[in-house]
Formats: sequence, C-alpha cells, structure tokens
Amino acid sequence: MMMKRVLTLVLFLSLFGLLAHNVMEMPGKFTVDAPAYNDTTQHYLDNAPSETGAINVVGAILADYRAFDTLGETIVLFTSIVAVASILKVTDKKTREESHDE
Repeated sequence: MMMKRVLTLVLFLSLFGLLAHNVMEMPGKFTVDAPAYNDTTQHYLDNAPSETGAINVVGAILADYRAFDTLGETIVLFTSIVAVASILKVTDKKTREESHDE
C-alpha cells in the first residue's frame, strides 16, 4: 500500500514538474513571439465588416470565420443537454412508479 502511494506521488510530482517547465518556456505575454499577438487579430478587426457584412466583429468571427468550430461546439452542447435530460427523465419515471406503488 505504501509503495502505491509513493509511486503515485512520484508520478504526480513528475507531471507537475513537466507542466511547470512547459509553462515557464511559453512565450511571454508582451513579447512579439506570443501566439496571441499576430496579424490575425488585426485582420479580423480591419476586414470583418467588409468581408462578412456583419456589424458586430465578434458575431462575424463566430458565425463566418469560425462557423464549423461553432457548429461543433453547438453539437457537443446539444448532445450533453439531451443526455442530462434523458437521465433526469428516467429518474423521474422511476420516482413516479415508486410513488404509485405505495
């Protein structure tokens, strides 16, 4: 039992060290090499209204530039809602049957 705890602790500390090292190696927030600061952002801000016809830049990005990604996220959310609703429906049906039996 003690060996299992030690092995788990070593594995956890190794993974935490790897994560910490990778975070420290990431480009800084205000450096030119940071992935968030590239030409794409400026392109969206400058050209979204003319390329998409949308007034809202955020809406243009979600509905036009990233439409397939947004569709995928919507499908995942819909599937999870249906799964939760079906589980709650089954639980509700069992509760009704138990209350009718008494």
